Amino acid sequence: MRKKPADRVAEPLVEEYSTEWHSHRNLRVWQRGVALAEAVYEATARFPASEAFGLTSQMRRAAVSVPANIAEGHARGTSGEFARSLRTARGSLAELDTHIEIARHRRYLAGTTADGLDRRVQELRTMVNLLSRSVRGKML
Repeated sequence: MRKKPADRVAEPLVEEYSTEWHSHRNLRVWQRGVALAEAVYEATARFPASEAFGLTSQMRRAAVSVPANIAEGHARGTSGEFARSLRTARGSLAELDTHIEIARHRRYLAGTTADGLDRRVQELRTMVNLLSRSVRGKML
């Protein structure tokens, strides 16, 4: 049974960057990115069919881009490449944030759904920013 966010024990938002990480799958920021993408897919499944190649597609691509860029940057094996990929992930989060707002205005998303996605985007943005600082600190 999956735990709801309120059931989780408080944990730090992001672990300190370490070159000893063996897989991107161990990164909480990547795990939360995948969870955000899943939530976006679920939310956009209820969008009008006329948006299939518009807002639905744009939101899904932006959401999937976040964990994909984290994984790609991690796999490249250098702090500089990882930092660059984290900046791209941050850009995708800003793009997704904009799409959520447009969907809210178009009334494709209920207020509670949009608010939940907003919270996830904010949390993930904070995690990416913290990890980015940690990675940049290792580049010196």
